[in-house]
Amino acid sequence: MIDYIDGVLKSKNQDSAVIEACGIGYKIFITPDACGKLPVENSQVKLYIVENAAGMYGGVINLYGFLTVQERNMYILIKDYVPSTGAKKALEYLDKISKSFSDFKAAVSKKDAVALSSTFAFTRKTADKIISALKEKISEIPDGEYAPHSTKISIGGTDIAREAVSALISLGYKEIQAEEAVRSAYKEDENISLSDLIKKSLKFV
Repeated sequence: MIDYIDGVLKSKNQDSAVIEACGIGYKIFITPDACGKLPVENSQVKLYIVENAAGMYGGVINLYGFLTVQERNMYILIKDYVPSTGAKKALEYLDKISKSFSDFKAAVSKKDAVALSSTFAFTRKTADKIISALKEKISEIPDGEYAPHSTKISIGGTDIAREAVSALISLGYKEIQAEEAVRSAYKEDENISLSDLIKKSLKFV
């Protein structure tokens, strides 16, 4: 059983990503929300995995990826307990509730179908189904980090901050260290070029 895959992000789109680890490229299904939080291609990335058998007689194993353990746990809870919810449908639900996991948990705990419909765009029928299935289970998912902090800062359509972070990581700095440095440098000059942002960020690491 695969717990997580830690490797190089080779490609990504709204519903899947390919991560290369130990010379093997793994296609992993993700949510559009997760896609938006992934780094630029050829960066190091880690996704927590759920395997699901598909195809005739379960002969195909699909991989579903999550940015944090908490996200994965929420996905498993939805897939296993909400009736008529398969692997891909559970991923669709997860994408909707990624808007605010704490608000989702609160709505389910309070049996507030109106909040689930208005905030997360579930139909009333689906909202009632989710509440009925999860009201006794939702507390099993601990509060915590559901989505990593994103340093995405777009200038002219280019993710300049994330590219600068990737550059610092390639120089041997830890990701958290690189993100903090780039964030500090960018605050001082939001019109900075990529090369200057990298140089300036080095002063903060």
